[in-house]
Amino acid sequence: MTRRVFIVNAALVAALTVRAASAQQVLINAGGATFPYPMYSKWFDEYHKKFSNIAINYASIGSGGGIAQVTAGTVDFGASDGPMNDTQIKEFQDKRGSAILHFPTIMGADVPTYNIPGVTAQLNFTGEALAGIFLGKITKWDDPEITKANPGVKLPSNNIVVVHRSDGSGTTYIWVDYLCKVSKEWETKVGRGTSVKWPVGLGGKGNEGVSGSIQQTANSIGYVELIYAIQNKMTYGKVKNAAGEFVLASLAGVTAAAAGMKDMPEDFRVSITNAPGKGVYPISSFTWLLIPSKIADPAKKKAIKDFLAWMLGDGQKMTEALSYAQLPKAVVAKELKAIDKIQ
Repeated sequence: MTRRVFIVNAALVAALTVRAASAQQVLINAGGATFPYPMYSKWFDEYHKKFSNIAINYASIGSGGGIAQVTAGTVDFGASDGPMNDTQIKEFQDKRGSAILHFPTIMGADVPTYNIPGVTAQLNFTGEALAGIFLGKITKWDDPEITKANPGVKLPSNNIVVVHRSDGSGTTYIWVDYLCKVSKEWETKVGRGTSVKWPVGLGGKGNEGVSGSIQQTANSIGYVELIYAIQNKMTYGKVKNAAGEFVLASLAGVTAAAAGMKDMPEDFRVSITNAPGKGVYPISSFTWLLIPSKIADPAKKKAIKDFLAWMLGDGQKMTEALSYAQLPKAVVAKELKAIDKIQ
């Protein structure tokens, strides 16, 4: 009898051990883009409430940092608002011995935000004006390229103070990707990337740093993610789209930009800045999680794959409250299949 009790207890211990293993604490470290940080922070918190044994720590360090850290293997996954280029993907493969997968998460917008004492109007900006300002060729607020788009608005002759990101940033990538499409001079002289050699301006770290500099500096202009402008009650302008309309950043304008995309490529690396069509907000973009295709730790692999599936389902329902646009359904369907590529 004693022996039978021992056998039953041993089986019970084994069962409890399996159950405990299945509910083991899983800590996942990630980092990168500041552009989607408010959304990611919300998602990771909600997911932890749902699955208390899984914690995802996310460092909002900029897209350049996210790419660098996932390549170095110091985080379990990265995040970027600009897709990794072919050189960066090859570097990842050489260092990590596997592929890197791009998973679009949400869509958002960069906005031109400014601080001009005495001017409360919502200004209109052409692509030529924005490129000229950031190239340092348009230096006064009453430059004809700005005033012609803003009839009836009295703009001062004060010098324009340009503010840009000082860190590697996907918010920057979106901004300069747009400038490349509307200005050949910008594309030739500066180009696109998460970091560029700025012709003029003051640097601020993160969307927070740029926002703070603009708020504290008279006659300044810079770019931030839409949610930061809204949260900080900053003034931001309309931008002329490819259809010739001046459009204020909105969920509808971002969604319209994605609607003009004919086909999402298999690797999900795509640009929707300056997209064609009416109602399109032209400085719109997807943002991506950067997931290694091979994850050695079984618990982390399962947690990350499960999170991606949740993010593409329930997570999408939370986006609009934070001024991000949901992914198109066709993109979601394609991503759900791509999760199986994580081995």
